[in-house]
Amino acid sequence: MRRPPVEEHASTQEVLTGWGGTVPTMAEVVSPAAVEDLATLVAGRPRRGVLARGLGRSYGDAAQNAGGLVARLDRLDAIGPVDRSTGRITCGAGVSLDRLIRTLLPLGWFVPVTPGTRQVTLGGAVAADVHGKNHHRDGTLSAHVVSLTLVDGRGQVRTLAPDDDLFWAVPGGMGLSGIVVEVTLQLLPVGSGHVVVDTTRTASLDETMETLEEADRTHRYSVAWVDCLSRGARMGRGVVTAGEHAGGDDALAASRPDGRQGRWRPVGGTTVAVPRWAPGAPLNPVTVGLFNELYHRRAPRLARSIEPIGTFFHPLDAVQDWNRLYGPRGVVQHQCTVGDAEAMRRVIGVFANRRAPTFLCVLKRFGAEGRGPLSFPQPGWTLAVDLPVGSDTAGVLDEVDAVVLSSGGRVYLAKDSRVLPAAFSEMYPRLDDWRHLRDQLDPDHVFRSDLSRRLHL
Repeated sequence: MRRPPVEEHASTQEVLTGWGGTVPTMAEVVSPAAVEDLATLVAGRPRRGVLARGLGRSYGDAAQNAGGLVARLDRLDAIGPVDRSTGRITCGAGVSLDRLIRTLLPLGWFVPVTPGTRQVTLGGAVAADVHGKNHHRDGTLSAHVVSLTLVDGRGQVRTLAPDDDLFWAVPGGMGLSGIVVEVTLQLLPVGSGHVVVDTTRTASLDETMETLEEADRTHRYSVAWVDCLSRGARMGRGVVTAGEHAGGDDALAASRPDGRQGRWRPVGGTTVAVPRWAPGAPLNPVTVGLFNELYHRRAPRLARSIEPIGTFFHPLDAVQDWNRLYGPRGVVQHQCTVGDAEAMRRVIGVFANRRAPTFLCVLKRFGAEGRGPLSFPQPGWTLAVDLPVGSDTAGVLDEVDAVVLSSGGRVYLAKDSRVLPAAFSEMYPRLDDWRHLRDQLDPDHVFRSDLSRRLHL
């Protein structure tokens, strides 16, 4: 039986925000049942444009389209079989990384790149060209995409591979080059659902950076929590964790104290939920400083452990709706990348000197720049921090952005809700290259978002 056209599908008017809960806008939301329905929707050229939305985990306004149409891709979530000869899999863009990882691990496979949460869709991960703890070695997700299928601005379904220049308009393009509906991905073989983790507590920013650099030479995965409140000699002290996938014997030894075979939890333990009525946490320099002190002291000076994959890669996923802890005004995440260590010292120095109450401060090193003109990573350092929205938040981040701009760095669009067009153009010197490719896929600019209007894309 032929499906009804997408115009007959139920739609709802919804207020949408990013994960930060800021800048809400209203849009008409639909959930196409098939790619053909989505193509018909796009070909109709909605007056205020159309945009795909996954699980809403971009922090700012990237997945919002005020007054326009937003297409959720949750029904395009098929997971194909793994081709064991090549290690490749083809999946619908609406499948979550959570479900994909849970499916793959018992088969001995893992996604090649994962961000800090698995509660994102595969299509959204490609559109943001996500990076992970292994960027220094394996690059962004787009480096492992064999091909993708998208609906372009004319409503045509087309398949692109990395040897086609148009492919590179999509990773980092935040859904403005086309709506990804299917992805073929090169997977990573793993021996278990666990990670062997080396933990090092550091006493200063210099030691944190030196430890991270050494970890990059010896481990596939590395990341550091840094104390962005401490000043003086203790500024940037941290906890560095570096990991490698565990073999089967390692995982079994970790599952029971006596080393006998037992069940292991490949993704993580039980989650707890933050209720809707929860008051905002009293996040101020005093309370955050206390948390940072306790967290730093609890970390071992030097230790090795075996952890479930979920605990190592996605610790915040254990707290459902953790963004509510920041209160009704929301949370701003700022992630930047700069090329040299001295610039990163200046960035962290701004947070420390301004006494910004942030306890989620993640420092990593990036490898080579990606091929996509709007891909975020560049060689050097990256820092991501969460800040509760307050009277001084904008001032602190303006000061950080000044350092980032002066050092040739950039901010991450998947986290941003505030950068101005002139600054963005300076941060992304290949913006015109992306526009040229985007215009071939979407000449009438059917794909629009609050972010695209703010940045004049």
